[in-house]
Amino acid sequence: MQIDIRKIIEIAEIAGQAISRIYRTGDFEVETKSDNSPLTIADKAANEIIIKGLAVHYPEIPVISEEGRDIPYEQRKKWDTFFLVDPLDGTKEFIKRNGEFTVNIALIRNRFPVMGVIFAPESDTVYYADEFDGAWKKTKGAEAVHIRVNRNFRDGMIAVRSRSHSGEGEKDSYSHFNIVDSIVKGSSLKFCMIAEAAADIYYRSGPTMEWDTAAGQAVLEIAGGCVLAGTKRLIYNKKSLLNPGFTCYAARTLAGVSE
Repeated sequence: MQIDIRKIIEIAEIAGQAISRIYRTGDFEVETKSDNSPLTIADKAANEIIIKGLAVHYPEIPVISEEGRDIPYEQRKKWDTFFLVDPLDGTKEFIKRNGEFTVNIALIRNRFPVMGVIFAPESDTVYYADEFDGAWKKTKGAEAVHIRVNRNFRDGMIAVRSRSHSGEGEKDSYSHFNIVDSIVKGSSLKFCMIAEAAADIYYRSGPTMEWDTAAGQAVLEIAGGCVLAGTKRLIYNKKSLLNPGFTCYAARTLAGVSE
Protein backbone atom coordinates (compact mmCIF):
# COMPACT_ATOMS: atom_id res chain seq x y z
CA MET A 1 0.00 0.00 0.00
CA GLN A 2 1.41 3.37 -1.03
CA ILE A 3 0.99 6.19 1.48
CA ASP A 4 0.02 9.67 0.29
CA ILE A 5 2.77 11.70 1.92
CA ARG A 6 0.77 14.91 1.43
CA LYS A 7 -1.74 13.64 3.98
CA ILE A 8 1.04 12.88 6.45
CA ILE A 9 2.49 16.37 5.95
CA GLU A 10 -0.92 17.89 6.59
CA ILE A 11 -1.31 15.94 9.84
CA ALA A 12 2.18 17.00 10.98
CA GLU A 13 1.46 20.65 10.19
CA ILE A 14 -1.83 20.64 12.10
CA ALA A 15 -0.06 19.10 15.09
CA GLY A 16 2.71 21.68 14.76
CA GLN A 17 0.23 24.53 14.72
CA ALA A 18 -1.27 23.25 17.97
CA ILE A 19 2.21 23.11 19.49
CA SER A 20 2.92 26.67 18.35
CA ARG A 21 -0.23 28.03 19.95
CA ILE A 22 0.82 26.59 23.30
CA TYR A 23 4.45 27.66 22.77
CA ARG A 24 3.46 31.28 22.22
CA THR A 25 1.46 31.46 25.44
CA GLY A 26 4.48 30.37 27.47
CA ASP A 27 1.96 29.07 29.99
CA PHE A 28 2.50 25.34 30.36
CA GLU A 29 3.53 23.01 33.14
CA VAL A 30 6.35 20.51 32.72
CA GLU A 31 5.82 16.96 33.98
CA THR A 32 8.54 14.34 34.36
CA LYS A 33 7.94 10.92 32.84
CA SER A 34 9.19 7.64 34.32
CA ASP A 35 12.36 7.85 32.19
CA ASN A 36 13.03 11.38 33.54
CA SER A 37 12.25 13.01 30.19
CA PRO A 38 9.99 16.09 30.19
CA LEU A 39 6.36 16.13 29.09
CA THR A 40 4.11 19.12 28.37
CA ILE A 41 0.54 19.73 27.30
CA ALA A 42 1.93 20.39 23.81
CA ASP A 43 3.26 16.81 23.56
CA LYS A 44 -0.18 15.50 24.50
CA ALA A 45 -2.10 17.80 22.15
CA ALA A 46 0.11 16.97 19.17
CA ASN A 47 -0.06 13.25 19.90
CA GLU A 48 -3.87 13.30 19.94
CA ILE A 49 -4.03 15.14 16.61
CA ILE A 50 -1.58 12.77 14.92
CA ILE A 51 -3.15 9.56 16.21
CA LYS A 52 -6.63 10.70 15.16
CA GLY A 53 -5.40 11.90 11.77
CA LEU A 54 -3.60 8.65 10.96
CA ALA A 55 -6.64 6.65 12.07
CA VAL A 56 -8.85 8.59 9.65
CA HIS A 57 -6.64 8.08 6.60
CA TYR A 58 -4.92 4.76 7.39
CA PRO A 59 -6.97 2.89 10.01
CA GLU A 60 -5.43 -0.44 9.03
CA ILE A 61 -1.85 0.65 9.85
CA PRO A 62 -0.85 0.43 13.53
CA VAL A 63 0.98 3.26 15.30
CA ILE A 64 3.71 3.44 17.90
CA SER A 65 4.02 6.88 19.48
CA GLU A 66 6.23 8.25 22.21
CA GLU A 67 3.09 9.11 24.15
CA GLY A 68 1.55 5.67 23.47
CA ARG A 69 4.56 3.46 23.75
CA ASP A 70 3.28 0.63 25.94
CA ILE A 71 2.43 -1.89 23.24
CA PRO A 72 3.63 -5.41 24.16
CA TYR A 73 6.43 -6.76 21.99
CA GLU A 74 4.48 -9.99 21.47
CA GLN A 75 1.83 -7.90 19.71
CA ARG A 76 3.98 -5.48 17.71
CA LYS A 77 6.66 -7.97 16.61
CA LYS A 78 4.13 -9.22 14.03
CA TRP A 79 3.86 -5.79 12.42
CA ASP A 80 5.74 -5.53 9.12
CA THR A 81 4.36 -2.01 8.50
CA PHE A 82 3.52 0.69 11.05
CA PHE A 83 3.77 4.40 11.76
CA LEU A 84 6.33 5.58 14.31
CA VAL A 85 5.57 8.99 15.80
CA ASP A 86 7.28 11.57 17.98
CA PRO A 87 4.60 14.25 18.40
CA LEU A 88 7.06 16.78 19.88
CA ASP A 89 10.71 15.98 19.32
CA GLY A 90 12.92 18.33 21.26
CA THR A 91 10.69 18.95 24.28
CA LYS A 92 13.77 20.35 26.04
CA GLU A 93 14.19 22.88 23.23
CA PHE A 94 10.48 23.71 23.49
CA ILE A 95 10.89 24.37 27.21
CA LYS A 96 14.05 26.42 26.63
CA ARG A 97 12.11 28.37 23.97
CA ASN A 98 14.79 28.25 21.29
CA GLY A 99 12.41 27.09 18.55
CA GLU A 100 14.36 23.96 17.61
CA PHE A 101 11.62 21.38 18.03
CA THR A 102 9.83 19.25 15.47
CA VAL A 103 6.93 16.93 14.75
CA ASN A 104 8.15 13.55 13.44
CA ILE A 105 6.10 10.93 11.60
CA ALA A 106 7.75 7.91 9.95
CA LEU A 107 6.54 4.82 8.17
CA ILE A 108 8.44 1.65 9.05
CA ARG A 109 8.38 -1.30 6.69
CA ASN A 110 10.25 -4.53 7.39
CA ARG A 111 12.21 -2.89 10.24
CA PHE A 112 13.47 0.15 8.32
CA PRO A 113 12.02 3.65 7.75
CA VAL A 114 10.80 4.14 4.18
CA MET A 115 9.01 7.47 4.62
CA GLY A 116 9.59 10.41 6.92
CA VAL A 117 7.99 13.79 7.62
CA ILE A 118 9.64 16.35 9.91
CA PHE A 119 7.82 19.62 10.51
CA ALA A 120 9.55 22.49 12.32
CA PRO A 121 6.68 24.78 13.42
CA GLU A 122 8.73 27.86 14.34
CA SER A 123 10.43 28.10 10.95
CA ASP A 124 7.34 26.74 9.15
CA THR A 125 9.59 24.27 7.35
CA VAL A 126 8.87 20.68 6.43
CA TYR A 127 11.40 18.06 5.42
CA TYR A 128 9.87 15.00 3.83
CA ALA A 129 10.97 11.93 1.93
CA ASP A 130 9.71 8.65 0.60
CA GLU A 131 11.25 5.86 -1.41
CA PHE A 132 9.36 6.85 -4.57
CA ASP A 133 9.89 10.62 -4.86
CA GLY A 134 13.13 11.37 -3.00
CA ALA A 135 13.84 13.89 -0.24
CA TRP A 136 12.51 17.45 -0.16
CA LYS A 137 12.46 20.63 1.91
CA LYS A 138 9.65 23.18 1.81
CA THR A 139 9.46 26.47 3.65
CA LYS A 140 6.23 28.47 3.71
CA GLY A 141 5.99 30.81 0.75
CA ALA A 142 8.61 28.97 -1.29
CA GLU A 143 8.61 26.06 -3.70
CA ALA A 144 9.72 22.67 -2.43
CA VAL A 145 13.36 21.94 -3.27
CA HIS A 146 14.97 18.56 -3.73
CA ILE A 147 17.69 17.92 -1.13
CA ARG A 148 20.77 15.75 -1.37
CA VAL A 149 23.74 15.10 0.92
CA ASN A 150 27.19 16.55 0.33
CA ARG A 151 29.68 14.18 -1.32
CA ASN A 152 32.71 16.48 -1.52
CA PHE A 153 34.89 16.32 1.59
CA ARG A 154 38.18 17.57 0.12
CA ASP A 155 38.02 20.79 2.16
CA GLY A 156 37.02 19.05 5.38
CA MET A 157 33.76 18.12 7.06
CA ILE A 158 31.14 19.90 9.13
CA ALA A 159 29.86 18.10 12.23
CA VAL A 160 26.44 18.71 13.68
CA ARG A 161 26.24 18.54 17.47
CA SER A 162 23.26 18.10 19.76
CA ARG A 163 22.14 21.23 21.58
CA SER A 164 21.03 19.38 24.71
CA HIS A 165 22.70 15.95 24.55
CA SER A 166 26.32 16.38 23.51
CA GLY A 167 28.66 13.90 25.18
CA GLU A 168 32.33 13.22 25.69
CA GLY A 169 32.23 10.53 23.03
CA GLU A 170 31.78 13.12 20.30
CA LYS A 171 35.34 14.38 20.56
CA ASP A 172 36.81 10.90 20.16
CA SER A 173 34.43 9.94 17.37
CA TYR A 174 35.06 13.11 15.38
CA SER A 175 38.83 12.85 15.85
CA HIS A 176 38.88 10.22 13.09
CA PHE A 177 37.66 12.76 10.53
CA ASN A 178 38.85 16.06 9.12
CA ILE A 179 36.31 18.22 10.97
CA VAL A 180 36.81 21.89 10.11
CA ASP A 181 33.61 23.33 11.59
CA SER A 182 30.50 22.39 13.53
CA ILE A 183 26.93 23.55 13.99
CA VAL A 184 24.58 22.97 16.92
CA LYS A 185 20.95 21.92 16.50
CA GLY A 186 18.16 20.43 18.57
CA SER A 187 15.72 17.62 17.77
CA SER A 188 15.60 15.74 14.45
CA LEU A 189 16.86 18.85 12.65
CA LYS A 190 20.34 17.35 13.04
CA PHE A 191 19.45 14.65 10.51
CA CYS A 192 18.03 17.30 8.19
CA MET A 193 21.24 19.33 8.29
CA ILE A 194 23.13 16.40 6.76
CA ALA A 195 20.31 15.60 4.33
CA GLU A 196 20.42 19.13 2.90
CA ALA A 197 24.24 19.25 2.79
CA ALA A 198 24.62 21.79 5.62
CA ALA A 199 26.63 19.22 7.63
CA ASP A 200 28.32 15.89 7.01
CA ILE A 201 28.37 13.84 10.20
CA TYR A 202 26.48 13.48 13.48
CA TYR A 203 27.45 11.15 16.32
CA ARG A 204 25.10 10.17 19.14
CA SER A 205 26.01 7.73 21.90
CA GLY A 206 22.54 7.84 23.44
CA PRO A 207 20.08 7.60 24.87
CA THR A 208 17.52 7.85 22.09
CA MET A 209 14.34 5.94 21.35
CA GLU A 210 13.14 4.65 18.01
CA TRP A 211 10.62 7.50 17.58
CA ASP A 212 13.45 10.03 18.03
CA THR A 213 15.30 8.82 14.95
CA ALA A 214 12.92 7.15 12.49
CA ALA A 215 11.71 10.16 10.48
CA GLY A 216 15.18 11.69 10.45
CA GLN A 217 16.72 8.45 9.26
CA ALA A 218 14.19 8.21 6.44
CA VAL A 219 14.89 11.76 5.25
CA LEU A 220 18.66 11.35 5.50
CA GLU A 221 18.90 7.94 3.87
CA ILE A 222 16.59 8.87 1.02
CA ALA A 223 18.72 12.01 0.52
CA GLY A 224 21.72 9.72 0.02
CA GLY A 225 23.18 9.44 3.53
CA CYS A 226 23.11 6.69 6.12
CA VAL A 227 22.51 6.04 9.80
CA LEU A 228 24.73 3.29 11.16
CA ALA A 229 25.05 1.52 14.50
CA GLY A 230 28.58 0.24 13.98
CA THR A 231 28.53 -0.92 10.35
CA LYS A 232 24.83 -1.84 10.24
CA ARG A 233 21.80 0.31 9.48
CA LEU A 234 19.83 1.35 12.53
CA ILE A 235 16.82 -0.97 12.72
CA TYR A 236 13.33 -0.64 14.22
CA ASN A 237 10.70 -2.57 16.15
CA LYS A 238 13.31 -4.13 18.39
CA LYS A 239 12.23 -5.88 21.58
CA SER A 240 13.53 -2.81 23.39
CA LEU A 241 12.65 0.47 21.65
CA LEU A 242 15.86 2.00 23.01
CA ASN A 243 18.41 2.70 20.26
CA PRO A 244 22.09 1.84 20.48
CA GLY A 245 24.63 4.56 19.78
CA PHE A 246 24.76 5.55 16.12
CA THR A 247 26.42 7.87 13.62
CA CYS A 248 24.83 9.71 10.71
CA TYR A 249 27.02 10.06 7.64
CA ALA A 250 26.64 11.88 4.35
CA ALA A 251 28.22 8.81 2.73
CA ARG A 252 28.71 5.21 3.81
CA THR A 253 32.33 5.36 2.68
CA LEU A 254 33.04 7.73 5.59
CA ALA A 255 32.27 4.81 7.91
CA GLY A 256 34.51 2.47 5.93
CA VAL A 257 31.48 0.74 4.40
CA SER A 258 31.17 0.41 0.63
CA GLU A 259 28.26 2.20 -1.01
